[in-house]
Amino acid sequence: MPNFLLELGTEELPASFVTGSAQQWQRLVPATLVEESLTNDSINVYATPRRLAVLVKGLPVQQLDREEEVKGPPASSAFKDGKPTKAAEGFAKKQGVEIDALEVRATDKGDFVFVLKKIPGRMTADILTELVPQWINKLEGKRFMRWADGDLKFPRPIRSLVALLDDTVLPITLVSGSDTVKSDRISQGHRVLYTPPTPPLGKGGTGGVSIPQAEDYVECLRAACVEVDRTQRKNQIKAQVEAAATKQGGYAAITEDLLEEVTDLVEWPNAVVGKFDEEFLILPPEVITTIIVTNQRYFPILKSPDYPELLPYFITISNGDPAKAAIIAAGNERVVRARLADGQFFYKADLVKPLEDYLPKLATVTFQEDLGTVRAKVDRLCKIASLLVTQLQITGEQQAYIARSALLCKADLVTQMVYELPEMQGIMGQKYALASGESEEVATAIFEHYLPKGAGDNLPQTLTGQIVAIADKLDTLVSIFGLGMLPTGSSDPFALRRAANAIINIIWAAQLPVNLHELLAEVVAEFTAARPQTSAELLDQLYEFFLQRIRTLLQEEKNVDYDLVNAVLGENDPEYTERALRDLLDALERALFLQQIRNNQTLDLIYETVNRSTRLAAQGDLDKIELEPKTAVKPDLFQKSSEQAFYDAVVQLVPQTLLSKQTRNYQQLVDSLTEIAPTVSNFFDGPESVLVMDSDAEIKQNRLNLLGLLRNHARVLADFGAIVKS
Repeated sequence: MPNFLLELGTEELPASFVTGSAQQWQRLVPATLVEESLTNDSINVYATPRRLAVLVKGLPVQQLDREEEVKGPPASSAFKDGKPTKAAEGFAKKQGVEIDALEVRATDKGDFVFVLKKIPGRMTADILTELVPQWINKLEGKRFMRWADGDLKFPRPIRSLVALLDDTVLPITLVSGSDTVKSDRISQGHRVLYTPPTPPLGKGGTGGVSIPQAEDYVECLRAACVEVDRTQRKNQIKAQVEAAATKQGGYAAITEDLLEEVTDLVEWPNAVVGKFDEEFLILPPEVITTIIVTNQRYFPILKSPDYPELLPYFITISNGDPAKAAIIAAGNERVVRARLADGQFFYKADLVKPLEDYLPKLATVTFQEDLGTVRAKVDRLCKIASLLVTQLQITGEQQAYIARSALLCKADLVTQMVYELPEMQGIMGQKYALASGESEEVATAIFEHYLPKGAGDNLPQTLTGQIVAIADKLDTLVSIFGLGMLPTGSSDPFALRRAANAIINIIWAAQLPVNLHELLAEVVAEFTAARPQTSAELLDQLYEFFLQRIRTLLQEEKNVDYDLVNAVLGENDPEYTERALRDLLDALERALFLQQIRNNQTLDLIYETVNRSTRLAAQGDLDKIELEPKTAVKPDLFQKSSEQAFYDAVVQLVPQTLLSKQTRNYQQLVDSLTEIAPTVSNFFDGPESVLVMDSDAEIKQNRLNLLGLLRNHARVLADFGAIVKS
């Protein structure tokens, strides 16, 4: 069975596109082959900075023949007096069949003409010739470019095209104005390490590698010093970096992001060790690491795997000649030395004055055009931090720490180091705070208030850091929402969704009893007092936004079923949604508990009776917060013993429900509901069952109130009307 190779040769691609395009082809190629009924044994996508390739093994020579039924015109239009009309003749001609092949069949809309067409399978080579341009043109990415005088767009100019079905070149041409790329069997070897044949092969006569058979692709390129298998390349880099670090007596600091990026920067990896002067080790390790990793894409070497103290070495993954490693290292060392010298200068200059002295300069930095300066933002977040302190009843030394941290948390933004290396914000604030004599608590909070920096990142661990982080993020949310700049679809330039997620996760993780409903109202009141033109819908928009984020986090991060989330947060239920915002910890506990009792099937024991009661109670008018049967039900109106039994059960339920509500021991409530489930079932369907919707309005209301009471007790845990039967 034939194998097919497609390789798109380009100039050096951005690292982000190398990975992204490979992932796109891993989805696109199999999907289109399935659409064309082309089975295969395997599909492998390869990618380097200068090429994107796919090798499909075990294709059929051609598609299987197939039959297709085509519906034609109504029989009344196709035949008159048993003879075909022009409509029938036209349909037969269009489908390429004789009139005799037409069949009349009955359908829901009357009799219609049908034809069963036999469609011969097309040759695989012809189909692939059509698919290849589609695969190329459907790739997406950032900053596509045109080259020469054509309209073809790609991140970098396309220079070669290999298209082999076994050993046969498929005729494919890519045209971009006067620049034409025709398919061939000639790929390109490594720019530096590969010695081309004489005479040279390929476009431009440099570095050509002839691929005899599609299945030979990987080995042919490997012989030309190109490792096209990305996984292999990544493993080689990791092994080389670890070996080089061990040789220097240290441990390689390998982050997944850096490893991924470097993998897409080279075709034939070679680890090169560089050195910098030990005098630069006086810099905070984070500064050195940022310069080496973020700016240069090098790997630092640690003294210990458990402590961030650095050795004066770094590792580069070169795409050059290993024989020139010393020259490569010297060049890299000059760059690193210059950058570290700049960092050393900034660090010493920043330490000349205490961190607090940078505060006035924040008034010269704009936070957002309509919201004023960063200094104004600091004033707002200090006020929000104060509101949180009051709400959480924080006093004494802890209160002073929070106030001081809130005041200084943005001061490092106007230091020289952070100006040059923005990713050091918070980190340098912590360093400069300690150098200025601030307490460890304040310094740590300055660093922590930026956490989390993304999904899966660490959360603030100190109470001071948690409060300042919530205050900072809440100020951004209220302020940007107040300007009417709400996130839409995938557009969220101020990362407001991330900020709201962070606030919720901090509250959950730290078990902070924050009343978000009240806090939002207070912060919005402060904001609108300063900006009377603010929309009156601001507070409701924020409530709804936070509810959406809670809903998303419960489902996606806590793995709670959607209907159970609805049962906790409510659907068009103001009392329930307000309850969730007033007590996020309770909302989380109830959601997780509901998922737990669904998983262990305890929920099934109470679902039928509670859900049925909830649905019927909706036809009554009992207040949803009423729990006391003695004020809501009249026993003298009972006509059946099942009513009295139901009433007595609810009376006994009251103290259990109140205790569960107070202690959040919802298992106790579920146990009580399970215990009275038979009594409720007997009320509905037993020998002494009643008709709830009695003709007597007073009796009907009394029975609806009984059901409403059960609903209300269950609502302490969840709105059972929103739960879907398992």
